[in-house]
Amino acid sequence: MERHVLVILPHPDDESFAAAGTILTHKKNGTPVTYFCLTLGEMGRNFGNPPIATRETLPSIRKKELEEACRILGVDNLKLLGLHDKMVEFEDFDKLSKQLAGMIAEVNPSLIITFYPGLSIHPDHDACGEVVIKAVQQIPKDKRPVVHAVAITNNCEEIIGKPDVVHDIDEYLPIKLEALKAHATQMQEVVAVTEQKLKEGRSPSAAWLRYERFWVYSV
Repeated sequence: MERHVLVILPHPDDESFAAAGTILTHKKNGTPVTYFCLTLGEMGRNFGNPPIATRETLPSIRKKELEEACRILGVDNLKLLGLHDKMVEFEDFDKLSKQLAGMIAEVNPSLIITFYPGLSIHPDHDACGEVVIKAVQQIPKDKRPVVHAVAITNNCEEIIGKPDVVHDIDEYLPIKLEALKAHATQMQEVVAVTEQKLKEGRSPSAAWLRYERFWVYSV
């Protein structure tokens, strides 16, 4: 049972892809959940199929998609930091981590969910994890939340060992898919393929769908 869970990830849809079932589990336990999303994913590659966005309209559409996904997941509070998509690694980490440290202190979470620095494929993912760790380190040790980090590189277990926490979120799969479906511009085809596999009785990749894995990051 957590006091408050704070999710800090860089893009709309990261929360649904990496932690939807975990968020739903905490909500079922009565724990409030806040989400800090660093960007609006305005540099996303997809526009829907058929297209429902253009490069110019994508930011506003992805914001609405994120708000709908958060509604589905029961997120209590969504904060958008407005950083530039695909540019997080070039932010002033001292300034950003100080800002985040203050925001974290206001929420006062017992648990933070973010990406594992250096093991999360996308430069924004790695940068997000790095600046979150830097922010948590600025909080007095006796008040620091636990950090659960998502690692998604293929060889992450060879580098940092097996995950410390594995959530089997089978009971939440329909809601996770619904949240992913809310991100129509980016996730439409992924969800369609997954739902077809389930319909045909074929098991989609359990690594990303049914099991949500986290490593405790020591800070």
